[in-house]
Amino acid sequence: MAIDTTDPVPDALDTPRLSTRDKLVLFVLCAAQFMVALDFSVLNVALPVLGADLGMSPSALQWAVTAFALPSGGFLLLFGRIGDLYGRRKLFLAGLALFGAASLLATFAWDPASFLAGRALQGIGAAAIVPTGMSLLTTTFPEGPARDRALGISGTLLSLGFTVGMVAGGTLTDTFGWRSTMGLLSLFALIVLPLAPGLLPESRTTDRPRLDVPGAVTVTGGLLSLIYALSTAADHGFARTDVLITLVAGVLLLAAFVTIESRTEAPLVSLPMLRRRTVAWGNIGGLVTFSMMSTVVFVLTLYLQEVLHLSAFETGLVFGVQGVLSAVAGTYAPRVIGRFGPRRTLVGSLVGQGTLIAALLGLGTGSWSVWLATAAVSLASMCHLGAIISYGITVTSGVPDEEQGLATGLVTSTQQVGITVGIPLLGVLATTSDDLLSGVHTVLALDTVIVLAAAVLVATGLRVRSGTVEAEPVGAR
Repeated sequence: MAIDTTDPVPDALDTPRLSTRDKLVLFVLCAAQFMVALDFSVLNVALPVLGADLGMSPSALQWAVTAFALPSGGFLLLFGRIGDLYGRRKLFLAGLALFGAASLLATFAWDPASFLAGRALQGIGAAAIVPTGMSLLTTTFPEGPARDRALGISGTLLSLGFTVGMVAGGTLTDTFGWRSTMGLLSLFALIVLPLAPGLLPESRTTDRPRLDVPGAVTVTGGLLSLIYALSTAADHGFARTDVLITLVAGVLLLAAFVTIESRTEAPLVSLPMLRRRTVAWGNIGGLVTFSMMSTVVFVLTLYLQEVLHLSAFETGLVFGVQGVLSAVAGTYAPRVIGRFGPRRTLVGSLVGQGTLIAALLGLGTGSWSVWLATAAVSLASMCHLGAIISYGITVTSGVPDEEQGLATGLVTSTQQVGITVGIPLLGVLATTSDDLLSGVHTVLALDTVIVLAAAVLVATGLRVRSGTVEAEPVGAR
């Protein structure tokens, strides 16, 4: 069956009107997503202070990040499917409550063990919030302009949350101490949780098949292993024994997962869905835009502070401009998607992101480089946000409501893996280079090539020039 997502309906450029209740539902869901996005970056600047306060060695500080990343990425698909089967609203509320309680535990942590326990529980709560929140959004707002607008707002806050976290982390740590970064997250949960039960409708599949336990074990174990390997490699390289073992284990478990899913009657992941062009190529576009943009932010942070000698506050201002322009892009992205279609917007956004990253190759040691870095990364982030929103729409369009949890679970898994994979694969080239500026240029050049190559592949895979997006298997003629 062909799904036409290219030609807009006559009123595609009209801003859809949302009722007061719809706006409140959107506020609750987007605030929860923003809270989770904030958690990815708010603690980074505070790590040295946190380590000194809790007595954590520099080598142990990576676990402050990894303890959250492991469960938040590893359990996404599993929780997305559990929400489909047993109630997305129930799991969303449970995840929100757990996230808030875990944030309080991390806020008042008395030793490394209690802090890391809080971070791990935050990750489990986030793994429940993100896929169920996204599927509640896509099932609450019908496919078309209303859903596009909702996804646009959600994507904007996702990008903005990561950027705000970088700026707010340093400000809060300098003013109130590192514990305030965790306290901010618990405050978000305290605001959202009382509103959610009365606003969010319950949503689940009409049938109740048994949960695919072997598939759940292998995909969760595979994702946990893969995320651990990539997160650890970012700090210690790929030569460590534990990195190599978990990397191989992750690949083998995911291969076993694919085999299991092809044979079970009620699979955790529908392989025919993965063979949809929109799902397969949309997620590839999402993986590239997330992984490559996170790498750019990482190496620019090093460049601005180590080469240009900007302070942490001044560096935060550069990314603050990026966040503001990303918010502007989020406002207009649904209109662009309504006019050109999600797949053309996805391809065009990747081309824009890659081209503007290429402009960063002009960075040098002069003070003018600050302005080039600010302008190029901000404009690239606007294209990046267009790619985020359009790939989310591409992947979830045409998917029946009973499989929305699976589709959004794939979307959010792509986001998590993308954020995790870029820095260890490319960022390490900058951190291990004898000349940091040369290393940054190498990373940016590779980043540019990967993004532009992905744009060509996604355009071909989604048949951008044909006028329709085929929902047939990828290997179909």
